[in-house]
Amino acid sequence: MDPRVREAVRNNAEWCDLVCRAHGIDTRFDPDAWIAETRTPIFYPDAVTLAPTPDDLLQRIDAGPGCSVKDSFAALDLSGYGFEVLFEAEWVHRPPTTAGKSPEWTVVTTEEQLRQWGKAHGGGDVFRPELLHDPDVAFLARTEDEIVAGVIANRSGPVVGISNTFGFDDGWETAVRAVSVRFPGLPMVGYEHGPGLAAAKAAGFVGVGPLRVWLRPQERRE
Repeated sequence: MDPRVREAVRNNAEWCDLVCRAHGIDTRFDPDAWIAETRTPIFYPDAVTLAPTPDDLLQRIDAGPGCSVKDSFAALDLSGYGFEVLFEAEWVHRPPTTAGKSPEWTVVTTEEQLRQWGKAHGGGDVFRPELLHDPDVAFLARTEDEIVAGVIANRSGPVVGISNTFGFDDGWETAVRAVSVRFPGLPMVGYEHGPGLAAAKAAGFVGVGPLRVWLRPQERRE
């Protein structure tokens, strides 16, 4: 398997772990999957596969309505368990860049800035202030009187992950430079789909493997 895929998967699982632990959710890393013990915040999965076909995955999580699973290798079929495909995407990778600074991008440092960042992102209070104190995490913002674009960078092992991008489908190159200034010399990984994927590739990222996210819809009330 392409090692870039494994690096991207692990980085994303570690980001999910940081967010969930900031919410007081117990989590663990099994050899074949990252697991959340209870339901996770909006936009975050209850499990991330670390191997293509983990055994008994649904027995290790709350697999009831509202459960989501990040199928990191697009290798599972959960349709027989009441799940539907929420979306499909590609893991992406970019070599380190030596390009100069992007002064239009700044690092979020205060709780009020984080609140404004979350409002612009649409994630509300998903991102807890504790994350601002982690040296391996950076919330980056581009501001024009107010925050108009953002990205989260998280370092794990030999890579830095880029996630939660918004507001810059046509401005990836400046965001890449901003992340590189914060975490110099590291390859960048993440996943994208739709217009964001095309924009990332235009900025030097390459697709390295597919993933899919499964969701078990909430039960309908009669």
